Amino acid sequence: MELKTSVSDFLETSSIISTIGRATAITLSLLLILIGILGFIWDTEPGLFDIAAITEERTAPLGARVVIGSTTVATTIEMANTLLAKPGGYLENDLAPPGVWMDNIPNWEFGVLVQIRDMVRIMRKTLSRSQSQSQEDADLITAENQFYFDSNSWILPDTEGEYAQGMIALTSYLERLGDDNLQDAQFYARADNLQAWLAEVETRLGSLSQRLSASVGKRQLDVSLAGDSAASQSTATNRDSEVKTPYFELDDTFYEARGTTWALIHLLRAIEVDFHDVLVKKNALVSLQQIIRELEPTQETVWSPILLNGSGLGVLANHSLVMGSHVSRANAAIIDLRTLLTEG
Repeated sequence: MELKTSVSDFLETSSIISTIGRATAITLSLLLILIGILGFIWDTEPGLFDIAAITEERTAPLGARVVIGSTTVATTIEMANTLLAKPGGYLENDLAPPGVWMDNIPNWEFGVLVQIRDMVRIMRKTLSRSQSQSQEDADLITAENQFYFDSNSWILPDTEGEYAQGMIALTSYLERLGDDNLQDAQFYARADNLQAWLAEVETRLGSLSQRLSASVGKRQLDVSLAGDSAASQSTATNRDSEVKTPYFELDDTFYEARGTTWALIHLLRAIEVDFHDVLVKKNALVSLQQIIRELEPTQETVWSPILLNGSGLGVLANHSLVMGSHVSRANAAIIDLRTLLTEG
């Protein structure tokens, strides 16, 4: 009798354990499916937005007029808002799945963030000041500091909260720009101010194009001191070296370039509005429009499930080289535009 009871208890316990095991397996499977669906949704890059509509949308609630500079400032605010409000929110500092497993969108975010930082810095240093001795705008000081906060901080304080404070400061600047009763906020659309920002863009795109073209590796001579016989540098470098982007960093560089060019398309369209008279006077408007045309193909859909890294003239495509081609042409056009603004 005792033996039968023991066997019965054992079978009952085994049945309970089996049931718990099946329930756990089903729960984990459903959780993984949910995480996979979220990851698929979150891994979608935001599309381009209408800068004119966004400018109206951001100035109207403030009771501010749309004036010179409003489009550029409103566009910068919307770019920051896109980082925080897109599906999944801001992902670069995520510690939980699926965000912690994703790297394409976080690299896209970093490309956008760098352009926001550069634009806000130029606003503070140049665009809002009439001359080198002019006082800096308090809101732009705050905005620059906030957007230069660590992009990976998860808590105490969180990155999203710091960038939101930067957006608030930019919104305050936007409101004061369009207030007829205030004269302490200015945006000076001058050729030299535009050149200052384009110089930043030129440097960023030049570095990015080099990193993209290095996907297949290349021999490179050290030309750091070329053109100046008296020049010197702190540490000696090899005259001839092999430069190649590591395989596992190819997609990082590619999606950073996608974010960079996404941001630049919007900013250049805003510049076309706010610096229209300057560009027309310098006969440079079409040159700016051509730069935008060169960058627009970088936002086309990537149909391949993985980024291919074929050799330059090989059987397989090389997505990095295609992206690098667009970036390089845009960079060359920016150099020409800066020359026009100087000599035109």
